[in-house]
Amino acid sequence: MLSDQQRRDAAQALLNADRTRKPIRQLSLTYPDMTLEDAYAVQGLWAQALIDGGARRVGTKIGLTSRAMQMASNITEPDYGFLMDTMIYNDGAQIEAGRFLAPRLEVELAFVMGEDLEGPDARVHDVMRATEFVTPALEIIDYRTDVPRKIVDTIADNAAAGAMVVGGRTVRPFDIDIRWVGATLAKNGVIEESGVSAAVMGHPAAGIAWLVNKLHPLGGKLRKGEIVLAGSFTRPVTIAPGDTIAVDYGPLGSINVGIV
Repeated sequence: MLSDQQRRDAAQALLNADRTRKPIRQLSLTYPDMTLEDAYAVQGLWAQALIDGGARRVGTKIGLTSRAMQMASNITEPDYGFLMDTMIYNDGAQIEAGRFLAPRLEVELAFVMGEDLEGPDARVHDVMRATEFVTPALEIIDYRTDVPRKIVDTIADNAAAGAMVVGGRTVRPFDIDIRWVGATLAKNGVIEESGVSAAVMGHPAAGIAWLVNKLHPLGGKLRKGEIVLAGSFTRPVTIAPGDTIAVDYGPLGSINVGIV
């Protein structure tokens, strides 16, 4: 367990890394006694620093939703991080690669809450009832620390969240079977990845149910209007200046961005 000062120092180091685009040594090496509780506390201090600087929190991302990624991180559950208004892009955006350290793209669905939702014992049907609509989304993941990383490094580093892109067709959660949303991701005209949304814990709303149950003992919940990135159903694809990205969600439309 870290002291309050160590937590503040760790959060400031991550904030500096994000601003300077220079990765720092893994926190798990700097602070060998760091726990999951410490890691989320560091993440929270980082988020508050951004809010104090004028940013507005608009949502939450869920990561490590696939079993393969959990095994790679030696953890048995997902993790989560914050989304600020400064992290949101729209379809057609020209995204500056220099804003990130080593950006990669993942294909996801975003849920926008139509009402507050909290645990305990929330289930998929509770998430579906509380969701106003679902929309295609991309997540840009980024690392502010060196690799390889332990789970505490990832969590403290805002669950690797860098930014997100929203676009395509907005649907209400019961208008389609959202377990079977498929997508292909093409980079520079070549399909690099494809997947289906059921790969996210069997149902893309399952991670959101996990999230609100996880937040409940901490006094947290999801609020009306909040955006929740439900987790990737493709492997991450590296992006660099000059790349064009086209993600086809079939009946749900597409998202297209350029990397500059």
